[in-house]
Amino acid sequence: MFTRISTKNFKSWQDAGEVGLASVTGFFGSNSSGKTSLLQTLLLLKQTVDSADRRQVLNLGGDERSPISLGLVRDVTHRGSFEAPMSFGFGWTPPERVEPPDPRDPDKTLFSADAIWFGTTLTARDRNGSDGSTGEVQLYVEQFEYSLGSTHVQMTTSKAPRHRRDPEYKLEASVEGDTGYLTRFRGRGWALPPPGKCYGFPDEVFAYYQNAEFMGDIELELERQFRDRLFYLGPLRSYPERQYTWQGSSPADVGRAGERAVEALLASRSMGRRNARKLDRRGRAVRLITVEEHVAQWLQQLQLIADFEVERISAEADIYRVRVRRSDAEGWVHLTDVGFGVSQVLPVLVLLAYVDEGSTVLLEQPEIHLHPAVQAGLADIIIEASSARRVQVIVESHSEHLLKRLQRRVAERRIAPDQVALYFCESSSGASRIGELVINEYGEIRNWPDDFFGDRFGETAAIVEAGLKQRAASDL
Repeated sequence: MFTRISTKNFKSWQDAGEVGLASVTGFFGSNSSGKTSLLQTLLLLKQTVDSADRRQVLNLGGDERSPISLGLVRDVTHRGSFEAPMSFGFGWTPPERVEPPDPRDPDKTLFSADAIWFGTTLTARDRNGSDGSTGEVQLYVEQFEYSLGSTHVQMTTSKAPRHRRDPEYKLEASVEGDTGYLTRFRGRGWALPPPGKCYGFPDEVFAYYQNAEFMGDIELELERQFRDRLFYLGPLRSYPERQYTWQGSSPADVGRAGERAVEALLASRSMGRRNARKLDRRGRAVRLITVEEHVAQWLQQLQLIADFEVERISAEADIYRVRVRRSDAEGWVHLTDVGFGVSQVLPVLVLLAYVDEGSTVLLEQPEIHLHPAVQAGLADIIIEASSARRVQVIVESHSEHLLKRLQRRVAERRIAPDQVALYFCESSSGASRIGELVINEYGEIRNWPDDFFGDRFGETAAIVEAGLKQRAASDL
């Protein structure tokens, strides 16, 4: 689970500070306030990890497989400036402790850590060595670091790039407080070449140092966290189809627009996947159900439909259809023939039910096209996914109803206050700012911002005033 993120000089954020994340995290605020940009820091590193090009410092996207497309380097720097470096930081707790073997004694571990922090700082320059104001812009890694308890590893530029030369780097490490742990092979002290992407140790590290194998384990853990445990669903979701083709593939998720939701359901059926629906007081699963049953029950809980099924059209064809019943008194109809909200919330539910336990799910505006009561109900499903399935959910939303339901469940002790992190983003003079909404054990937000969801008192007063004017005019 991700525990914190930070960024500087990225898009609208000059300095976001350190933002703590919980089992359920919500980012709220007006349009263009920077909420989405915070989520994009995670997605930017995810698609960089997924990239096959290790010389590409950041993969800004642009192809159909990228969850986000951010344009050019100057599009992602704060106010398009290259004067200050851009930085990102991420903290997380892996599913298992990181315990690399000790090369001096394979039966022992070199160190043991249950939390990881990674940070990287990047500088934009053009290929002729200037400050990036003209010419072809290229990103260089100034430094990156990993911290795992009392073990710290850092790569830093030792020589700035000039003209078309790459910078040179030096490596520093402190293992369990031992700053002299790294032992270099005898020979000429060649400088290290650039990192792989913005986080990876170059192969020369393992050739130059006798006992650097553990660094490969740390890098692999970062890749697993972003590639295998982080998933995203965007705000614009695909229209439902009357028929779906499935040929046995098992998608990692439902796609950024939910286009693979039905494929994911069929894959879970084929694999015989089972989910915990509820937990007892000791945290053990009370009941195991299929992913399809889980999604169907959630749809019923939201009072959107009475029944749901994915049906194969014929035994000879790999073609399927999704059918629903709106009530017990009605017949089965295609998903395309019911309210648009059902098809739009379906990918949200499938993703929360489909990903492995311990995953992190990013949801942008999951409440789109949903009735206010359903928006509130969606908060209950997010809470269940975080508790029963141990899925971390990070939501960017405009929904007052979703937030109010979260507050209510805290007051009812359905979820603890420390399992919820809420933030309000706003923009001033072209820069984003973030403030934590402090929620207490009674579900109360003690520092509610002015006009958080608009000026409701002002609207009510205006309605009353307009009504009085109409009555006065009719009495004349």
